[in-house]
Amino acid sequence: MLADYHVHSAFSDDSTYEVEDVCRDAVRLNLGEICFTDHVDYGVKPDHAGPDTRVVDGKPVVNVDYPRYFPALPAARERFAGDLTVRSGLELGVQSHTVPRFNALFSTWEQELDFTILSIHQVGDQEFWTGDFQRGRTQQEYNEAYYQELYDVVREFSHYSVLGHLDLIKRYDPAGVYPFEKSREMIAEILRQVIRDGKGIEVNTSSFRYGLPDLQPCTDILRLYRDLGGRIVTVGSDTHKPEHLGAYIALVKRRLAALGYERYCTFDKMEPVFHPIDD
Repeated sequence: MLADYHVHSAFSDDSTYEVEDVCRDAVRLNLGEICFTDHVDYGVKPDHAGPDTRVVDGKPVVNVDYPRYFPALPAARERFAGDLTVRSGLELGVQSHTVPRFNALFSTWEQELDFTILSIHQVGDQEFWTGDFQRGRTQQEYNEAYYQELYDVVREFSHYSVLGHLDLIKRYDPAGVYPFEKSREMIAEILRQVIRDGKGIEVNTSSFRYGLPDLQPCTDILRLYRDLGGRIVTVGSDTHKPEHLGAYIALVKRRLAALGYERYCTFDKMEPVFHPIDD
Protein backbone atom coordinates (compact mmCIF):
# COMPACT_ATOMS: atom_id res chain seq x y z
CA MET A 1 0.00 0.00 0.00
CA LEU A 2 1.11 3.53 -0.71
CA ALA A 3 0.24 6.01 2.06
CA ASP A 4 1.05 9.72 1.88
CA TYR A 5 1.17 11.12 5.39
CA HIS A 6 2.04 14.77 4.80
CA VAL A 7 -0.57 16.47 2.65
CA HIS A 8 -1.56 20.14 2.63
CA SER A 9 -4.83 21.42 1.24
CA ALA A 10 -6.42 24.82 0.64
CA PHE A 11 -6.97 24.99 4.40
CA SER A 12 -3.25 25.76 4.67
CA ASP A 13 -2.32 29.34 3.96
CA ASP A 14 0.34 28.20 1.47
CA SER A 15 -1.84 25.93 -0.69
CA THR A 16 -4.87 26.18 -2.98
CA TYR A 17 -5.31 22.40 -3.41
CA GLU A 18 -8.92 21.62 -2.50
CA VAL A 19 -9.60 18.60 -0.27
CA GLU A 20 -11.84 16.89 -2.79
CA ASP A 21 -9.32 17.39 -5.59
CA VAL A 22 -6.57 15.89 -3.40
CA CYS A 23 -8.69 12.82 -2.74
CA ARG A 24 -9.67 12.40 -6.37
CA ASP A 25 -6.01 12.65 -7.43
CA ALA A 26 -4.95 10.22 -4.70
CA VAL A 27 -7.33 7.59 -6.07
CA ARG A 28 -6.00 8.17 -9.58
CA LEU A 29 -2.44 7.72 -8.30
CA ASN A 30 -3.36 4.44 -6.56
CA LEU A 31 -2.68 5.76 -3.09
CA GLY A 32 -4.41 3.66 -0.48
CA GLU A 33 -4.34 6.20 2.35
CA ILE A 34 -3.63 9.87 2.86
CA CYS A 35 -3.51 12.13 5.87
CA PHE A 36 -4.23 15.84 5.66
CA THR A 37 -1.75 17.77 7.81
CA ASP A 38 -2.53 21.43 7.37
CA HIS A 39 -0.43 24.13 9.00
CA VAL A 40 -0.61 25.64 12.46
CA ASP A 41 2.26 28.00 13.34
CA TYR A 42 1.54 29.91 16.52
CA GLY A 43 3.89 32.79 17.12
CA VAL A 44 4.00 33.87 13.47
CA LYS A 45 0.36 33.33 12.39
CA PRO A 46 -2.96 34.18 14.01
CA ASP A 47 -5.99 31.92 13.96
CA HIS A 48 -8.13 34.56 12.26
CA ALA A 49 -7.43 37.28 9.72
CA GLY A 50 -7.48 40.85 10.97
CA PRO A 51 -6.67 44.27 9.55
CA ASP A 52 -2.93 43.76 10.07
CA THR A 53 -2.77 40.17 8.79
CA ARG A 54 -0.20 39.57 6.08
CA VAL A 55 -1.62 38.51 2.70
CA VAL A 56 0.39 36.43 0.21
CA ASP A 57 -0.93 35.62 -3.27
CA GLY A 58 -4.37 36.77 -2.21
CA LYS A 59 -4.56 34.52 0.88
CA PRO A 60 -4.25 35.73 4.47
CA VAL A 61 -1.36 34.09 6.34
CA VAL A 62 -3.31 32.40 9.14
CA ASN A 63 -3.64 29.02 10.80
CA VAL A 64 -6.17 26.36 9.85
CA ASP A 65 -9.83 27.33 10.12
CA TYR A 66 -10.53 24.51 12.56
CA PRO A 67 -14.36 24.69 12.58
CA ARG A 68 -14.41 24.27 8.79
CA TYR A 69 -11.40 21.99 8.45
CA PHE A 70 -12.34 19.18 10.79
CA PRO A 71 -15.85 18.60 9.36
CA ALA A 72 -14.49 18.69 5.79
CA LEU A 73 -12.22 15.68 6.33
CA PRO A 74 -14.84 13.17 7.57
CA ALA A 75 -17.02 14.31 4.67
CA ALA A 76 -14.20 13.44 2.25
CA ARG A 77 -13.63 10.16 4.10
CA GLU A 78 -17.24 9.19 3.54
CA ARG A 79 -17.32 10.34 -0.07
CA PHE A 80 -14.23 8.30 -1.05
CA ALA A 81 -14.87 5.31 1.22
CA GLY A 82 -13.88 2.05 -0.43
CA ASP A 83 -11.36 3.76 -2.69
CA LEU A 84 -9.25 5.76 -0.25
CA THR A 85 -8.68 5.99 3.49
CA VAL A 86 -8.65 9.64 4.57
CA ARG A 87 -7.15 10.59 7.92
CA SER A 88 -7.32 13.88 9.83
CA GLY A 89 -4.13 15.54 10.99
CA LEU A 90 -2.25 18.77 11.56
CA GLU A 91 1.32 19.92 11.08
CA LEU A 92 2.25 21.75 14.25
CA GLY A 93 5.00 24.33 13.84
CA VAL A 94 5.92 24.37 17.52
CA GLN A 95 8.40 26.66 19.24
CA SER A 96 9.41 26.47 22.88
CA HIS A 97 7.46 29.63 23.71
CA THR A 98 4.29 28.38 21.95
CA VAL A 99 4.04 24.98 23.67
CA PRO A 100 1.16 26.12 25.96
CA ARG A 101 -0.90 27.22 22.96
CA PHE A 102 -0.38 23.88 21.23
CA ASN A 103 -1.32 22.01 24.39
CA ALA A 104 -4.58 23.96 24.45
CA LEU A 105 -5.15 23.32 20.74
CA PHE A 106 -4.73 19.58 21.19
CA SER A 107 -7.05 19.56 24.20
CA THR A 108 -9.75 21.25 22.12
CA TRP A 109 -9.49 19.11 18.98
CA GLU A 110 -8.05 15.80 20.21
CA GLN A 111 -11.14 13.79 19.31
CA GLU A 112 -10.87 14.88 15.66
CA LEU A 113 -7.22 13.93 15.20
CA ASP A 114 -5.63 10.79 13.82
CA PHE A 115 -2.12 12.16 13.46
CA THR A 116 0.04 15.20 14.17
CA ILE A 117 3.44 16.19 12.82
CA LEU A 118 5.77 18.17 15.06
CA SER A 119 7.90 20.51 12.96
CA ILE A 120 10.25 23.33 13.86
CA HIS A 121 9.62 25.99 11.22
CA GLN A 122 10.84 28.97 13.23
CA VAL A 123 12.96 29.72 16.27
CA GLY A 124 12.15 32.84 18.25
CA ASP A 125 9.56 33.65 15.55
CA GLN A 126 12.36 33.95 13.00
CA GLU A 127 11.72 32.11 9.74
CA PHE A 128 14.25 29.81 8.10
CA TRP A 129 12.98 30.18 4.52
CA THR A 130 13.50 33.96 4.55
CA GLY A 131 16.99 33.63 6.05
CA ASP A 132 16.01 35.76 9.06
CA PHE A 133 17.01 33.03 11.52
CA GLN A 134 20.37 32.35 9.87
CA ARG A 135 21.30 36.01 9.36
CA GLY A 136 24.03 37.20 11.73
CA ARG A 137 24.87 33.66 12.87
CA THR A 138 27.60 31.30 11.73
CA GLN A 139 26.60 27.97 10.18
CA GLN A 140 27.53 26.23 13.43
CA GLU A 141 25.50 28.69 15.50
CA TYR A 142 22.25 28.39 13.55
CA ASN A 143 22.48 24.62 13.24
CA GLU A 144 23.13 24.23 16.96
CA ALA A 145 20.34 26.67 17.80
CA TYR A 146 17.91 24.76 15.56
CA TYR A 147 18.62 21.38 17.17
CA GLN A 148 18.60 22.89 20.66
CA GLU A 149 15.13 24.29 20.00
CA LEU A 150 13.92 20.92 18.72
CA TYR A 151 15.36 19.22 21.80
CA ASP A 152 13.72 21.74 24.12
CA VAL A 153 10.36 21.28 22.41
CA VAL A 154 10.33 17.45 22.47
CA ARG A 155 11.11 17.54 26.20
CA GLU A 156 8.11 19.80 26.85
CA PHE A 157 5.53 18.78 24.23
CA SER A 158 4.11 15.30 23.71
CA HIS A 159 0.97 15.73 21.61
CA TYR A 160 2.54 14.65 18.36
CA SER A 161 2.92 11.45 16.35
CA VAL A 162 6.16 12.00 14.44
CA LEU A 163 8.88 14.60 13.98
CA GLY A 164 8.56 16.20 10.56
CA HIS A 165 11.59 16.66 8.27
CA LEU A 166 13.86 16.43 11.31
CA ASP A 167 16.87 18.12 9.69
CA LEU A 168 14.77 20.82 7.99
CA ILE A 169 17.43 23.48 8.59
CA LYS A 170 19.59 21.99 5.84
CA ARG A 171 16.92 22.88 3.28
CA TYR A 172 17.57 26.56 3.99
CA ASP A 173 21.28 26.52 4.81
CA PRO A 174 23.07 29.10 2.64
CA ALA A 175 26.42 27.52 3.48
CA GLY A 176 25.47 24.04 2.27
CA VAL A 177 24.76 20.87 4.20
CA TYR A 178 26.17 20.97 7.73
CA PRO A 179 28.12 17.74 8.49
CA PHE A 180 26.02 15.21 10.37
CA GLU A 181 28.83 14.32 12.79
CA LYS A 182 28.86 17.86 14.16
CA SER A 183 25.22 17.52 15.26
CA ARG A 184 25.18 13.80 15.95
CA GLU A 185 25.15 13.92 19.75
CA MET A 186 22.32 16.46 19.94
CA ILE A 187 20.31 14.55 17.32
CA ALA A 188 20.84 11.34 19.30
CA GLU A 189 19.48 13.01 22.43
CA ILE A 190 16.44 14.20 20.49
CA LEU A 191 15.83 10.71 19.12
CA ARG A 192 16.22 9.09 22.52
CA GLN A 193 13.52 11.40 23.87
CA VAL A 194 11.29 10.63 20.89
CA ILE A 195 11.69 6.89 21.43
CA ARG A 196 11.11 7.13 25.20
CA ASP A 197 7.87 8.96 24.51
CA GLY A 198 6.70 6.35 21.99
CA LYS A 199 6.83 8.79 19.08
CA GLY A 200 8.29 8.47 15.59
CA ILE A 201 9.85 10.33 12.69
CA GLU A 202 8.80 10.92 9.11
CA VAL A 203 10.71 10.67 5.87
CA ASN A 204 9.72 13.73 3.88
CA THR A 205 10.01 13.14 0.14
CA SER A 206 10.16 16.84 -0.70
CA SER A 207 13.95 16.40 -0.45
CA PHE A 208 13.80 15.32 -4.10
CA ARG A 209 12.03 18.42 -5.35
CA TYR A 210 14.28 20.67 -3.27
CA GLY A 211 17.32 19.04 -4.85
CA LEU A 212 18.85 17.91 -1.57
CA PRO A 213 21.68 15.37 -1.85
CA ASP A 214 20.07 12.90 0.57
CA LEU A 215 16.76 11.93 2.11
CA GLN A 216 15.14 14.13 4.73
CA PRO A 217 16.04 13.27 7.38
CA CYS A 218 19.34 12.07 6.00
CA THR A 219 20.27 8.41 5.92
CA ASP A 220 22.67 8.91 8.85
CA ILE A 221 19.74 10.05 11.02
CA LEU A 222 17.57 7.18 9.81
CA ARG A 223 20.32 4.70 10.69
CA LEU A 224 20.80 6.33 14.09
CA TYR A 225 17.06 6.20 14.86
CA ARG A 226 17.00 2.51 13.86
CA ASP A 227 20.09 1.72 15.94
CA LEU A 228 18.63 3.45 18.98
CA GLY A 229 15.53 1.25 18.71
CA GLY A 230 13.20 3.56 16.82
CA ARG A 231 10.54 1.80 14.77
CA ILE A 232 7.77 4.33 14.07
CA VAL A 233 8.30 5.80 10.60
CA THR A 234 5.86 7.51 8.26
CA VAL A 235 6.43 8.69 4.71
CA GLY A 236 4.97 11.91 3.35
CA SER A 237 5.31 14.08 0.28
CA ASP A 238 4.69 17.47 1.94
CA THR A 239 2.17 18.09 -0.82
CA HIS A 240 1.08 21.64 -1.56
CA LYS A 241 0.31 21.15 -5.26
CA PRO A 242 -1.09 18.31 -7.41
CA GLU A 243 2.33 17.46 -8.81
CA HIS A 244 3.65 16.77 -5.29
CA LEU A 245 1.06 14.20 -4.23
CA GLY A 246 2.45 10.70 -3.68
CA ALA A 247 5.82 11.65 -5.15
CA TYR A 248 8.67 9.23 -4.38
CA ILE A 249 6.68 7.33 -1.71
CA ALA A 250 7.46 3.91 -3.22
CA LEU A 251 11.12 4.83 -3.70
CA VAL A 252 11.51 5.93 -0.10
CA LYS A 253 9.95 2.71 1.15
CA ARG A 254 12.60 0.80 -0.82
CA ARG A 255 15.31 3.01 0.68
CA LEU A 256 13.97 2.32 4.17
CA ALA A 257 13.97 -1.42 3.49
CA ALA A 258 17.61 -1.18 2.38
CA LEU A 259 18.39 0.55 5.71
CA GLY A 260 16.92 -2.38 7.62
CA TYR A 261 13.42 -1.09 8.33
CA GLU A 262 10.82 -3.83 8.18
CA ARG A 263 7.68 -1.76 8.76
CA TYR A 264 6.24 1.69 8.16
CA CYS A 265 3.29 3.33 9.90
CA THR A 266 -0.04 4.93 9.31
CA PHE A 267 -2.11 6.31 12.21
CA ASP A 268 -5.65 5.95 13.52
CA LYS A 269 -6.81 8.14 16.43
CA MET A 270 -3.20 8.99 17.31
CA GLU A 271 -2.14 5.32 17.47
CA PRO A 272 0.44 3.87 15.05
CA VAL A 273 -0.67 1.11 12.70
CA PHE A 274 2.26 -0.96 11.41
CA HIS A 275 2.50 -2.33 7.86
CA PRO A 276 5.18 -4.47 6.22
CA ILE A 277 7.59 -2.18 4.40
CA ASP A 278 7.14 -4.22 1.22
CA ASP A 279 3.34 -3.96 1.43
